[in-house]
Amino acid sequence: MQNFIQNGHIIRVTAPAGGIASGEGLIIGGLFGIAAYSSAEGDPVELGTTGVYQLPKASAAVVTVGTRVAWDNTAKNINVPGAGRFPVGIAAEAAGNGTTSVAVRLDGVGTVAA
Repeated sequence: MQNFIQNGHIIRVTAPAGGIASGEGLIIGGLFGIAAYSSAEGDPVELGTTGVYQLPKASAAVVTVGTRVAWDNTAKNINVPGAGRFPVGIAAEAAGNGTTSVAVRLDGVGTVAA
């Protein structure tokens, strides 16, 4: 196939203002991914867009396995879907009130909720 570029699990983008640390979530337009390494502002960084990642979670959020979850770009954590949050995938484990991280299976698609 002459027009194939890559499988899309990893996308190279430009690091945002202030740079990004390895393992941090980043939204660029309609794309959400996890930084594969730290990168300074304006430098290239690779984002993992699919797979399962342990991510910070809003302490009060309660999710069960298979629950759709979203990224809160202000708080920089996973929460339940809601206004202004970017759907990123499903919870790969249950995480109750007081838990501050959750395993999430990223699905590589999403749009910020109105």
